[in-house]
Amino acid sequence: MRMRVGLLGAGRIGAFHAATLAAHPEVGELVVADADPLRARQVAADYGASTGPVDALFDSRPDAVVIASATAAHAGLIARAARAGVPAFCEKPIARDLAGTVAALHEVEAAGSVLQIGFQRRFDAGYAAAREALRGGKVGRLHTVRTVSSDAAPPPASYVPLSGGLYRDCLIHDFDMLRWVTGREITEVYAAGSNGGADFFRASDDVDTAAVLLTLEGGVLATATATRYHGAGYDVRMELAGTDDQLAVGVGPRAPLTSVEPVTSAEPATSVEPATSVGPAGEPGTGPAERWPGFLERFAPAYRAEIDTFLRLARGTAANPCDGREALRALLVAEACEVSRRERRPVAVAELADLVAARPGQPIGLRTA
Repeated sequence: MRMRVGLLGAGRIGAFHAATLAAHPEVGELVVADADPLRARQVAADYGASTGPVDALFDSRPDAVVIASATAAHAGLIARAARAGVPAFCEKPIARDLAGTVAALHEVEAAGSVLQIGFQRRFDAGYAAAREALRGGKVGRLHTVRTVSSDAAPPPASYVPLSGGLYRDCLIHDFDMLRWVTGREITEVYAAGSNGGADFFRASDDVDTAAVLLTLEGGVLATATATRYHGAGYDVRMELAGTDDQLAVGVGPRAPLTSVEPVTSAEPATSVEPATSVGPAGEPGTGPAERWPGFLERFAPAYRAEIDTFLRLARGTAANPCDGREALRALLVAEACEVSRRERRPVAVAELADLVAARPGQPIGLRTA
């Protein structure tokens, strides 16, 4: 029997998920709900779905729900899905702070329900290839990792106060990838940030550009940089350097990266093989010189793949690729970065983990004092 799926949130990412769900062979009915009924009706009309209020949707016990609402509503909707026994997919973050995140996870674990968090880079072909190559010994002993995340243009001023800040909103993806690709936990961070653009970042105690030095288990060092200003295009990359080789994710023909090396007519006879580059193929109909305009275009196949996996998870035929505990671990790194930026000092992630572990009924088995 095909599934009845609820989509909670009809904004930009919600509309993208609506297209994926409506076209999926396992979905027989899609119901769209949004705080703005007009927006819900528009998205529903585009994809042959129906609409209805959130209360009625949960009362009807759908087979699964996809939460793509504003961040402030995530934790409450996760809790409602847990109490109703409905498998839920939720875009990151679970909540904007540790307290809200842990409270939502308590609900999920108390109910024994299913929750998958949307860290879509886990489904990107390039990151997956790098993870496999690293585990296969391609680079030898890993010693250094570098990540880059750059938005083509800043978000609207109204978004920033609700985003959680650059570390929680943007760099949290890099923190998740550092853990997932390398298989190592992040133990310490030293973060800095700056503002050279619009005043609304500073007004929200946020930064528009950030850099983090991270220490991973085993002494592996990593740097993660991010900015809201990169007019050349949306740029997300990772480099993994080891004793034998170096891998690069996201360095393809659509990467907004310009080399200033002189072009020669022929490579010298002594040239060595270039570093391996792994990244998504260009979408059909796009020329090789067209740069990525934004995250939906860059990660479109990954977004579709994570929803496909979620539907199989809800059916009970797939394992959970990113549960709430994984999301909390990435958030702990982001929180440590905020402390480091404000206090201008290195911060051990265990400092934040201990705060979580001290909460009654803590659900994730993090380090305890």
